[in-house]
Amino acid sequence: MPAGAARASVPATPLALVTGAARPNSIAAAVVPRLVADGWDVATSDLHDVDHPCDLSDPEGPDRLVAEVTAARGPVSALVLSHAYDVESGILDTTAESLDLHHAVNARASLLLIAAFARQVPADGGAVVALTSDHTTGNLAYGASKGSLDRIVISAARELGPLKISANVLNPGPVDTGWMTPEIRDALAADHPIGRLGTPQDVAEVVAFLVSPPGRWVSGQLLHSDGAYSARY
Repeated sequence: MPAGAARASVPATPLALVTGAARPNSIAAAVVPRLVADGWDVATSDLHDVDHPCDLSDPEGPDRLVAEVTAARGPVSALVLSHAYDVESGILDTTAESLDLHHAVNARASLLLIAAFARQVPADGGAVVALTSDHTTGNLAYGASKGSLDRIVISAARELGPLKISANVLNPGPVDTGWMTPEIRDALAADHPIGRLGTPQDVAEVVAFLVSPPGRWVSGQLLHSDGAYSARY
């Protein structure tokens, strides 16, 4: 934010922007009503079927999105990055074009969204939560772009801390959002210490805490909220 720039006043009802919210069984779809239950006003974004459609592969898309949301709804106090582009491929069959597109949507757009969010954040600050993944082997372009996302968000916690912005990356482990076959679902559940997979609602509860005023003391972290699934490594 430029020196001397005015900070937006604190809104009576805080506004959250949640990306990747089009699919009804997605993590974002569970986050939205959970935040509403905590008293948030929520704006949603995706390619279509949401409050604010946006193509995040366009370098100008993130700035346009934040400008549109703030013009219509006021300053944004929480940014939940749940969007993702994912086409599976490995080292031998990942093309340059695919790698670039994954990074454009999953990493570059997230960086630009965070920057646009920070430029308009209210005087009492805000929170960024980004969803990440460990899925890299056999899904290289996706995993590499998520690794970039992790570094961007953790860096934001240090750089944007003076603006009272917390920033965390949340890895929920395997969550059944409709992409699993019965065989995958059974195999993952059998390998889980709790004996079940995570649900979008499980993730939404953690997101709701991280964007709350008490939760903002947690910042600069890559958090595993997966019921100890990752503890086997």
